[in-house]
Amino acid sequence: MLDKIWVYGETSDGAVSTITLEMLAKARTMANTVEVFCGSDATGIAAELGDHGATAVHATGDLGEAMQGVAVASAVAAAVSNGTAPNAFMLGTTYDGRDVAARLSVKLGAPVLSNVVDLEVADNALQGTEPVFGGVKNVVSAFTGTTPGIWLVRPKSFEPAPTGGSPAAVNPLAVPELGNTGTAKVIERTTEESEGPKLDEAAVVVSGGRGLGSAEAYSMIEQLAAAAGAAPGASRAIVDAGWVPYSYQVGQTGKVVKPTVYIACGISGATQHLVGMKGSKNIIAINKDEEAPIFSVADLGIVGDVHKVLPKLIEALNSR
Repeated sequence: MLDKIWVYGETSDGAVSTITLEMLAKARTMANTVEVFCGSDATGIAAELGDHGATAVHATGDLGEAMQGVAVASAVAAAVSNGTAPNAFMLGTTYDGRDVAARLSVKLGAPVLSNVVDLEVADNALQGTEPVFGGVKNVVSAFTGTTPGIWLVRPKSFEPAPTGGSPAAVNPLAVPELGNTGTAKVIERTTEESEGPKLDEAAVVVSGGRGLGSAEAYSMIEQLAAAAGAAPGASRAIVDAGWVPYSYQVGQTGKVVKPTVYIACGISGATQHLVGMKGSKNIIAINKDEEAPIFSVADLGIVGDVHKVLPKLIEALNSR
């Protein structure tokens, strides 16, 4: 076991983000002490963090519209130089997580290992597993330097698990003088309007691919998702074609999902897509090509035309 791991804490709509809770669950199995560092006012999330195993949360406080990465990375680097250093930092592969990790890497003179899907302690040091070549192979890497390792973790790699612990103690994290780098601000945030469950959190996901044939045919995916209480998703091919927004994309360069049921409609199963959904508990594939790679990971395969199969599924679900 390591002595201490720091996990980067992110929030969404006032609650701790799922990726933060996932990392806390894994960190608890590898370190005697797990603490969180963040840029927000931590008082409101201390109870939830404690319930998931964090004993303390080091927070800069409200940063307003300032860029999170600049202040948080500078504050953490200053804490490390003052002797407050964990054995490792874990951050989620999110926009803010990557920003903080990159800036922290520069300030500490330490490299970052990204896209990590598993971590374990070996010889009193962390080793991370990272998929390469589109997920075909895995490599195991470790840091050899003396600075704390910085690990960027892929979402859905671990399962959140509450412990019933007490609220985490809140400690101030002093932000040093930032100079001109501290002047950058977020001037606008745009949230895409959507109905139903979020794609990366849904228990059921229905995704469509090039086999749909046209952008108009994607309406069948939305209808099936609505009937099943699911989130609609998409392959990279139809996102690149402009049929649906990027926020729908499932895959290595999109969202990683791990629902109870994943329904792939007209998706051939390129490695790039499989990386984003093969962890689903139950996979149903619908494709007219019986040799499609998607069937290699499917628990149930339907060899058929999506234009004939999907209307029947929608009709059956709506008649229930």
